[in-house]
Amino acid sequence: MRWLAALVVAALAACLAGEPAWAEKRVALVIGNSKYQNVTALSNPANDATDIVEMFKQASFEVVESRRDLKYMEMRRALRDFTDKARGADVAVIYFAGHGLEVDGVNYAVPVDATLERDIDVDDEAVSLNRILLAAEPATKLRLVILDACRDNPFAKKMKRTLASRSLGRGLAGVEANKPNTFIAFAAKEGSTASDGDGKNSPFSAALLKHLTRPGLDIRKAFGFVRDDVLSATGNQQEPYTTNSLGGNDVSLVPAPAAPPVAGGPATDVRGDYELAERVGTKEAWDYFITAHPSGFYTDLAKAQRNKLAAEAVRLEAIEKARRAAEEQARLAAEGAKAAEQAKAAEQAKAAEREKQAAEKQKRIEDEKVLAEQAKAAAQAKANEKANEKATEKADEEARKTAEKKKKAGDAAEHAKAAGESSNTEQTKVAAAQQPKAKEDGTNAAKPADQSVASLTPSDGRSGQPAPQDIPRLLQTELKRVGCKTGDIDGAWNASARKALSSFNENAGTKLDIKLASIDALDMVKARTGRVCPLECERGYRASGDRCVKITCDDGFVLGSNGSCQKRPERAPKVTQQRERRAPASGRRGGKCFVYNGTSFCE
Repeated sequence: MRWLAALVVAALAACLAGEPAWAEKRVALVIGNSKYQNVTALSNPANDATDIVEMFKQASFEVVESRRDLKYMEMRRALRDFTDKARGADVAVIYFAGHGLEVDGVNYAVPVDATLERDIDVDDEAVSLNRILLAAEPATKLRLVILDACRDNPFAKKMKRTLASRSLGRGLAGVEANKPNTFIAFAAKEGSTASDGDGKNSPFSAALLKHLTRPGLDIRKAFGFVRDDVLSATGNQQEPYTTNSLGGNDVSLVPAPAAPPVAGGPATDVRGDYELAERVGTKEAWDYFITAHPSGFYTDLAKAQRNKLAAEAVRLEAIEKARRAAEEQARLAAEGAKAAEQAKAAEQAKAAEREKQAAEKQKRIEDEKVLAEQAKAAAQAKANEKANEKATEKADEEARKTAEKKKKAGDAAEHAKAAGESSNTEQTKVAAAQQPKAKEDGTNAAKPADQSVASLTPSDGRSGQPAPQDIPRLLQTELKRVGCKTGDIDGAWNASARKALSSFNENAGTKLDIKLASIDALDMVKARTGRVCPLECERGYRASGDRCVKITCDDGFVLGSNGSCQKRPERAPKVTQQRERRAPASGRRGGKCFVYNGTSFCE
């Protein structure tokens, strides 16, 4: 079994059983806060969150919740809802990008509406790391929290301290994972800040996108690679920090694929693999196919199918975003919010609607690409079918030539056999004539004669074939089966049997000798599985399947000479002719006789 087929069949079985393709249930919550209302906005968290969401979707997470620019209450509700989704999951991941701060040894994620004028406001306006960990706690195998929130804290510069003993640190504080199967990752180590980066993504998020969902890679090793990339990108100015309470087994976000087949295995059936991937119909199935077949016609078609699925996912996400924006706009209007907030919500709703329309347009484009590829596939299949037909015709022609050669060889063997039988008969007669003389000379003289006769008996080179006397009867039976023989099967190779074999030659395109019933003719007729000769019916009957049925005409119609119903012709009125005849000689002279309506009258 090919490795791709095995993977796809396993995925298909899981889908048919109503379970996800992966054995584990994996859920993720991604929060990106950029548009802070009371401090300078951040540029990268929104981009980072968008790409992280796409990464988890491509890794086939069952649930990927995406949230942007959350206020304090919205952030708490999002964590509460995610707790319900994490219940029963094997893996739960929470990713936060935005501002974070540490107050008195406690780390906080900052919502976009936070003011934080005093240090005691953090419990009322920010969300603690402990609350975030609590949302992922229902997961059984891995609880992963990633904080890309160690950026330079703008709130610390204006925050008032109510107690001199309360500390306000730079960056986030280092903590220990005190619950089992927990992994916490910070963009920068304790007391240092993380760079927002000059590109689309922060250095930390860019490294996550590269390594975190590599199939089969242990999460501890994945974050080791992330650390190396961040140090390299920032000139050793930023070093990520992690803490975990995992066991000794490897834990990866994406399971490792099955091992590829060993060299010398069976050839890959590309079309069969494509059909299996198409039955599953998921992005992962198409990824497996493209990995197994990096190039070729079916690979292009698989890529089009995968792009179609991706466009559909983007379209659904845009629809959901537009729905949430409309709900937010309606909520603000219902609560009598400020005109500025309502205008902002209206603008966000319009932007979401534009994204929805763009996603639907892209979806239509991908659908058209798939249709074009399918039309191309149909054309290629038609060309292949024609090529196969030509190959079949060529094979049939070669088979016919082979049969003709075999027939000629069989005819020669039959003639040789007949000649041998004739010679055997003559030798038998000679031996019979010499037998009395052999008796007079003694019994010893008869043995050479017997041996001579026995040595002249030709050997039958067709062991396992029917006896020659049975071939005519068997051939008649087969000719009747294929519709070429009518009448009784008597085993006599007569004119009726030769006519039947001639009809078979005409309809099957063969050139069998009709003069004798040969084993080659029997084999050729046996090879035909259905009717060969058309059904012939007597006058007044027509063919219906494999039998003749009587032709019946409606009133006013009669059966014509061509076997079809024709309108009955009208009869001309009968005209009786009056003819004269002479009276008999014995009659009176001058008499005259005539016939009227069949009766003779004479004057």
